[in-house]
Amino acid sequence: MNEFSEHIVHANGIDMHVAECGKGKPVLFLHGFPELWYSWRYQLPYLSKSGYRAIAVDLRGYGQSSVPDNVRSYSMRNMVEDIVQLVNEMNLDRAALVGHDWGANIAWACAQMYPERFDVVLALSVPFSPRPPMPLTEMIKKNSPSFNWLVYFQDEGVAESELEKDIETTLHRIYYGLSGDAPEGLPAKLVSQLPKESTLLDPIPDPPDLPTWLTKNDLNYFVDNFKQTGFTGALNRYRNVDYDWIDLEKESQRKIMQPALFIGGELDTATSFNKRSIEIMNHYVPNIKDKIIIPGAGHYVQQEASEDVNRIIVEFLDQFYI
Repeated sequence: MNEFSEHIVHANGIDMHVAECGKGKPVLFLHGFPELWYSWRYQLPYLSKSGYRAIAVDLRGYGQSSVPDNVRSYSMRNMVEDIVQLVNEMNLDRAALVGHDWGANIAWACAQMYPERFDVVLALSVPFSPRPPMPLTEMIKKNSPSFNWLVYFQDEGVAESELEKDIETTLHRIYYGLSGDAPEGLPAKLVSQLPKESTLLDPIPDPPDLPTWLTKNDLNYFVDNFKQTGFTGALNRYRNVDYDWIDLEKESQRKIMQPALFIGGELDTATSFNKRSIEIMNHYVPNIKDKIIIPGAGHYVQQEASEDVNRIIVEFLDQFYI
């Protein structure tokens, strides 16, 4: 990790841990759950060599960034403000955004709320979704008879007690269970076919050896960081989805006009279960340039298929980040 320059930036009332490398136009990378800036370890050096300043951040509640206690401080509006003020504190007028999972949702929201600050948007795994007709947890409870991660994460302390019991096992199982390395059908089972009384981790079999995209040192880095923070800060993002539905009623209905790109994994449930969102993105993101599905990749597409993702990102930036 010596190729990365790491430092703390104070923004929006918290400390944010940043890792970066390279010089040139800034590209800001936003990770998902349960991950860290380190999820972009394959992208940062590649973009640096391609002439960009690649910047990855530990989001609020993660890693070496601050972990506030107040659940409401993890609202989408506040997470967006984190990124905008981070850009300000780093003396950047504008930036490109690359987000994965929750980071993709935050990137979409940044583009909606501050279009003058973000030139292009690249979203991995999570397509743009229009505002639902009712609060998200209410809609899920009404329409789904099975166990659901989002609903399971709502009650403070419940998911924490399971996830923090053995953090190495937790992360290894989640990374394996949602990746392209999982047995056929397992990711779909985990997100839509478990009984309501299920837990999160028990249905995931003990993983075999680590996949090629995740070394023991990589896993240890994630584990060590989550041992320091626990999972509450990360889970608090999920605990704001219904609040966001009310708080961002107007902003969430804006179209995203910047040049945009979507990248998904063929075996990623976040892609396969959101096919309608992918299809209708042209309406809500009228300047979307492409929707690329990478064969054989699961949810952690930027790690599982790093060479393809690196190439796609740089080709897009070279053409539209001008």
